[in-house]
Amino acid sequence: MKTKKKTAMAGQIPEEKEKEIYILRLYVTGLTPKSQRAIKNIKNICDAHLGGRYELEVIDVYKYPALAKGEQVIATPTLIKKLPLPLRSFIGDLSNTDRVLFGLDLRLNEK
Repeated sequence: MKTKKKTAMAGQIPEEKEKEIYILRLYVTGLTPKSQRAIKNIKNICDAHLGGRYELEVIDVYKYPALAKGEQVIATPTLIKKLPLPLRSFIGDLSNTDRVLFGLDLRLNEK
């Protein structure tokens, strides 16, 4: 018996991603304006597109430099998507929502 494979339209969440839990780490340097923007932006993105299917850990590299070194964080703010695989990193204040969604595999390439 064949099953019909659904294809997502541009801008939609791929079907296989709709139930996955996302494990995210955001590395920041204190409460600088850029760090605060990154925290706000990723929380907004997660609340709007992941609906409670995520764990977000915010790590201050001033307080936990060993964690940043272990993850090879060279700039902040840096968001690391641990799960689902593949592992991905984003540098900056995460203000480009479309780019973040595409990088998190939550939006298909519109080309």
